[in-house]
Amino acid sequence: MRYTLIALLFSSAALADPTLECADANSQVEIGACVGEMEERVNLALEASYGFAVQAAKELDEVTGRVVAQPALESAQSAWEGYRDAQCEAVGASYGGGSGTGIAITACRVDLGRARVDELLRFAN
Repeated sequence: MRYTLIALLFSSAALADPTLECADANSQVEIGACVGEMEERVNLALEASYGFAVQAAKELDEVTGRVVAQPALESAQSAWEGYRDAQCEAVGASYGGGSGTGIAITACRVDLGRARVDELLRFAN
């Protein structure tokens, strides 16, 4: 059930550079829109997989009688979000303010988001 929902939200069939996945795009505007749509799907997958991971952490805490797993997961998620934002801003800064800056930042967020979904789903199992 969990993976069915994720599969609907996030197709992992093509995990190349997000900008290369926009092969039908003919301009930077179209590439930007394409990677923007990818980021929306990744964000939905992140939300769903984080929800699964939180539920698994709650269950673990209940079984063990400790309240450790859920707070640790919440802390890790917060730290990951900070890392993602800083890393992708650094990627964008490497473009020197050029016209591809926004695309590069969004593609970075897609890449890191996809990896985080995988990590969260492993935690949820």
